Amino acid sequence: MGLLRYAQDDDLEAGSKMRNQDQVGTARTLRGHQAVTLSLLFLAGIVNFFDRASLSVANTSVGSELHLSNTQMGGLLSAFSLAYGLTQLPLIGWLDRLGTRTVLGAGLAVWSGAQLLTALVRTFPVFVAFRVLLGMGEAPFYPAGIRSMREWFTAETRGRATAAMSSSQTFGLAAAPPLLTLVMLHIGWRGMFAVLGLAGLLVSLLWVWLHRPRGATIFREEATFETDTEGVYGTLLRQRTVWGMMLGFGGVNYTAWLYTSWLPGYFQSQRGLSLARSGWFAAVPFLAGAAGMLLSGFCADALVARGLRLTSIHRTQIVLGMVLSAAASLLAARSGSTSSALLSISFAFFWIQFGGTSGWGYVQAVSPPHLTSALTALQNFASFLIASAAPVVTGAIVDRTHSFKLAFATCSAVTLLGALSYATLAAPDAMSTEQITG
Repeated sequence: MGLLRYAQDDDLEAGSKMRNQDQVGTARTLRGHQAVTLSLLFLAGIVNFFDRASLSVANTSVGSELHLSNTQMGGLLSAFSLAYGLTQLPLIGWLDRLGTRTVLGAGLAVWSGAQLLTALVRTFPVFVAFRVLLGMGEAPFYPAGIRSMREWFTAETRGRATAAMSSSQTFGLAAAPPLLTLVMLHIGWRGMFAVLGLAGLLVSLLWVWLHRPRGATIFREEATFETDTEGVYGTLLRQRTVWGMMLGFGGVNYTAWLYTSWLPGYFQSQRGLSLARSGWFAAVPFLAGAAGMLLSGFCADALVARGLRLTSIHRTQIVLGMVLSAAASLLAARSGSTSSALLSISFAFFWIQFGGTSGWGYVQAVSPPHLTSALTALQNFASFLIASAAPVVTGAIVDRTHSFKLAFATCSAVTLLGALSYATLAAPDAMSTEQITG
């Protein structure tokens, strides 16, 4: 099957059910654990992406009060994503030692505390520091979430479960512009950051109180050898497929982060919409993205049921989604009206989330359980290094050209390069089992 072999979860499901109920020490059924885990991750994801969208929603107000240029605003947005990406690397060690319950609970508390403190910021350097702390705190969400999906869901249901968890991203991003704009109009951008910080601290308490890990027994039983963190990363980085995934997912996150960072500001500065109207317009592409995520998960599960290989399904969906998203971003750059721009951006976000959801599915499909977290962390690390350029590059382009056309065209090119990486490099057939077993 290759270096990162696909784990057979049916045997794990049947053989581990009883002892995992003993392990968690409750009478909750397996379905109950699945429901609680997925619900908490969805809730945490909503908070996560409300927090990510908050600065883009407050872009104009913050820039005006603190006298920031578009380039400086892009720097604030990039500080978050760069810190988020760099923090991915030590996560596997933390997850292995402390588990998803502790690591994600702590991450929630850190990022929510940073969001709360942002309400007090007065200077640009302090703002950058809080954005870095926010990025570090949010870093465990996807690695911990993907590991939880792998622990509690089988191959036949994992596509839908992962899509549901990931859809919290676009549901959160879709709801954030209109709702946060409404909050800002009543209590200002500082009050908005404070409310979001308090909400996140509440979710962190719920996660620690209600979530139960399943992974410790499973990962001990399925690991074929013991590795340290450096050994795991070294093994993975010797694989061409891993590099294809790291570079390819950079195209996904560059596109997603550009629109997440600048969409409300784009509608205000380029299309002349008011603060209130821009919030409603910005919600539409994110709703389209949520639909793309859910469609990706249902398509993957349906094709698995027909007997197709999971690795081929996800790789095909990734490439297809990225190519169509790149085409839509190019159309957005050429749009002459607000309605055509909105439609093009909505298609771009729909297809990038369709492909991106399969990007997470591909991680699970090609990796055994004991390497899933490491591969997730590497993919997130590299992709967010690439994505970190999107906000500041876009801000600099807008400062110089007073237009988003070149920024959208650049986004299209980066997305196509990501699709090319998946199509040419990220092929699991190129892997060698002997290399992983050493």
